[in-house]
Amino acid sequence: MGKNHQREKLQRGLDNRHIQLIALGGAIGVGLFYGSSATIQMAGPSILFSYLVGGLVIFTIMRALGEMAVDEPVSGSFSSYANQYLGTFAGYLTGWTYWFMWVVVGMAEITVVGVYVNYWFPDIPQWLTALAVLVVITMINLANVKAYGEFEFWFALVKVVAIIGMILLGLGITFLGIGNGGHPIGFDNLWTHGGFMPNGIKGILMSLVLVMFSFGGVELIGITAGEAKNPQKSIPSAINNVIWRILIFYIGALGIMMILYPWNEIGTKGSPFVLIFDKVGIPGAANIINFVVITAALSAFNSGLFGSGRMLYNLSLQNNAPKYFGKLNKNGSPRRGILFSSLFLLVAVVLNYIVPEKVFIYISSVATVAVITSWTIILITQLKFRQSKTIKEIEKLAFKVPLYPVSTYLALTFLALVIVLMAFIAEMRIALVVAPIWFMTLYIGYKMKKQDLPENSIKKQNIG
Repeated sequence: MGKNHQREKLQRGLDNRHIQLIALGGAIGVGLFYGSSATIQMAGPSILFSYLVGGLVIFTIMRALGEMAVDEPVSGSFSSYANQYLGTFAGYLTGWTYWFMWVVVGMAEITVVGVYVNYWFPDIPQWLTALAVLVVITMINLANVKAYGEFEFWFALVKVVAIIGMILLGLGITFLGIGNGGHPIGFDNLWTHGGFMPNGIKGILMSLVLVMFSFGGVELIGITAGEAKNPQKSIPSAINNVIWRILIFYIGALGIMMILYPWNEIGTKGSPFVLIFDKVGIPGAANIINFVVITAALSAFNSGLFGSGRMLYNLSLQNNAPKYFGKLNKNGSPRRGILFSSLFLLVAVVLNYIVPEKVFIYISSVATVAVITSWTIILITQLKFRQSKTIKEIEKLAFKVPLYPVSTYLALTFLALVIVLMAFIAEMRIALVVAPIWFMTLYIGYKMKKQDLPENSIKKQNIG
């Protein structure tokens, strides 16, 4: 075990039910509620195939992370493993990039809450809602980890119940004709509007970028490992269930949408979720979905603040961030890292008036590069992790990656393909400019940090 692993003093306050729902909440982002129509327009009904392929890749990445997290359960997760198995720069780059991703995503999420609260209260300025959310969620995260887990449990549960409700109602309309005068709708919409692949292979390929963005956050399971009561049991269970959740929630929900409505009409008449609840005659359908989207955004923001605070804490233990972030409050929470992240998120509050609509796609493109960087490093670290073990140690691993190493190399190839595809989507290209600037800034910061380390100062004195 690395030195930084031994120094962690975080409390193990997360039960199995918390871990399960954090994993679920991470896998089901707000994108399913308000971003699904964009992905459907790209690929038509064949978007279901894109989610299946993307889901298999995510499963491989999560098993790679799980193999390490069960063997060495630490809160810094993949940054800590990268630091140990790939070197200090890899740990530095991964940790800071992941922190940056959650700050960027957090900015989008609190903006979304402002937009949806305006639906009910048009007179409340968006910046005020964003500020209130920032303050409340920060306070939840400053309490002990159990409080975070409890809030995340209920936030995620609302999303899950809404999606299951939508799928069940959709099946009722499809097979029993509920809300359709007793006439079952059938499955014709899946192939009668230009076929199952109306935009061909190109449509499927282009949709993969947004599909992978929608899975961002699922790796939070690894970060919970340092605070799980029984990581050897709860982490494998949560990871193995991810693939089924992706199949049921994404493929099930999008499949129902496209069975009930022609794919090229989805999103043109408001939220598909609202339309389905309306069709069955549920009163206040728009209000219900509005509430669900707000809780989904709060859930993502809550998780993001949790992840960014823990990442700064672990970076400081690796000497990859100021020692200042290595202190915990009396509740065992990394207070300084959480408050530092919240300070950056104030930018979102300030920008809430000036932010044009396109900024959301820009934010998601930058976040996609950041999360793909994290996933790539998880896979490469797992390869090094295996190489560092003896045959006996490998035999003792409790949670091995299936079809290793073929599955790991296939997943790496797929992630490289997604980055290449981003160059062909106009709004996504900005991320391919931002990413090299961000990595270069980190490299310069890392070099400056190394020069300032005490041992380097001693060496210089000796040479003098």
